[in-house]
Formats: sequence, C-alpha cells, structure tokens
Amino acid sequence: MHEETHAVTRIGWLRAAILGANDGIVSTASLIAGVAAAGAAQSSVLVTGTAGLVAGAMSMAAGEYVSVSSQGDAERSDVELEKRHLAADPEFELEELTQIYQQRGLDRPLAEQVAAQLTAHDALDTHLRDELGLTDAMTARPVQAAVASAASFAIGAALPLATVLLDQGGSLPFTVSAASLAFLAILGALGAWAGNAPMLRPVVRVTFWGAAAMAVTIAIGSLFDTAIG
Repeated sequence: MHEETHAVTRIGWLRAAILGANDGIVSTASLIAGVAAAGAAQSSVLVTGTAGLVAGAMSMAAGEYVSVSSQGDAERSDVELEKRHLAADPEFELEELTQIYQQRGLDRPLAEQVAAQLTAHDALDTHLRDELGLTDAMTARPVQAAVASAASFAIGAALPLATVLLDQGGSLPFTVSAASLAFLAILGALGAWAGNAPMLRPVVRVTFWGAAAMAVTIAIGSLFDTAIG
C-alpha cells in the first residue's frame, strides 16, 4: 500500500508551536541575561524570568487566538460570498473555473469538462479549493493554535529559566545565552524534522536571530549596570 504523509497537514499547530517555543527561549533568555547583566540578585532574576514565562505564555495564547480567529472570520466571509455568487450567476462561476484550469495547463475542451464535472459534484467546495485556495488542512483553528503556542512558549521559556539555578555568578548572562543558543539549535532541527525539511538552514536562522536578540539585551543591561554603579 502506497501511503503519503505531508507536512502541510500539520502546518497549523506546527507553526504556532515553533513560534511559541522560539519566542519562549529568546524572550526569556534575553530577559534573564539583560537583568543579570544589570547586576540584579539571583532571586530577582528568577522572579523576572518566571513572570516573563507566565506573561509570555498567556500573551501568546491570546495573540494566537485573536489573530487566527480573524483569519477564520475572513474565511467564513469568503465562503458566504462564494455561495451568493454561485446562486446568482452559476454560468459565470463555471467559466471562471474553466479559465482557472486553462491557466494550469489544460486545453479548453478538457478544462470545460473538468469544471462541469467538479461543479456537478460540489460546486462550493471546488471554488473554495481551486479559486480561493481554502482547504481543510489550512483552515483556521484558533483554539489549537492558542494551546500549541502557549504550551510551547512555556516549555521554551522554562529551559533558560532552569539555567539560573545552575549558575549564580556574574557569568550568568553568558551561560544562559550559550545554553539558549543550544536550545534554539535543537528547536530549529526539530522544526525542520517535523516539517520534512533540511535542517541546516533552520538551525542557522534560529540561532542567528536568537544570538542577536540576546546580545542587544545584554549590552543594554550592562549599560544600566554601569550607570547605576
């Protein structure tokens, strides 16, 4: 039996999970590194990191839910619009499908035949898929996106936060940054694996931007430490 498993079927939750984990690692590590570089005590660093974890997870959940819900509203609006068009002018809609299939490489007689048969089978589904690109795999799922993003953010944020328990000295900003870059590299590899993609580019991409964010935050924290000192 020939079986195919395509990454696009999990793109909704995968995108949200990778975004959440990446943001959890980068924002929490940057926050910890910046506060530590400013000379804060370990207890203050822990409180700051924990607050960042909780606030970030809730923010990611709310943000994903609101944004993906907006996508869902737009999709439902397009569905209703297409229903009205099909009811008001089915001949025009049939011609529209025919031209779409011609643009994809079919000759006119075959395009007309395909358009007519698919319209007879399920006109609305055909237009949503071939005219608007709306498929079940790409349908907006706000709750799924919110849960995946919040959970992955919390897991990602917990990793640099745990580093605070292992290093209580002045080297903490650099320890948490180095550890977080390793976490980001693993995240990039896992994301590439889940998406059936080559690993090198995602790993380099995620670690580069993570390193940039943490470097800027450490620099700012050091300036505050110097000013206060």
